[in-house]
Amino acid sequence: MTAPTPSASHSIILFAHGSRDPLWKLPIEAVAHRICARHPDVTVACAYLELTTPDLPTVAAQMIASGTLKIRIVPMFLGVGRHAREDLPVLVAQLEQDNPQVAFELQSAVGENPSLIDLMAQIALAP
Repeated sequence: MTAPTPSASHSIILFAHGSRDPLWKLPIEAVAHRICARHPDVTVACAYLELTTPDLPTVAAQMIASGTLKIRIVPMFLGVGRHAREDLPVLVAQLEQDNPQVAFELQSAVGENPSLIDLMAQIALAP
């Protein structure tokens, strides 16, 4: 993952639930590393709702302190449960209120993306 840089025009936060198991976050971090490898000019970091650090406000504050003015938040949820539907929008609304100079873009959960659904079907069908 890249450290926030003052020249970053936008940043991406991969937002996930979190777990007590430290190995749980490895796939989320792998996505962040893949983004960095493909687009080294984009700042990307992981944030978690609970049980794992750092949390969303902490990561957003670090990015904002480095000069980022646009933050895309990508919910790394396969299913859209209470956390994605209720908790995350409240967190983002608070970030927007506290940081009116920053444009926050909250994407849909990755599990709703047709490309990911197709890819999971391909994986399930693979010999």
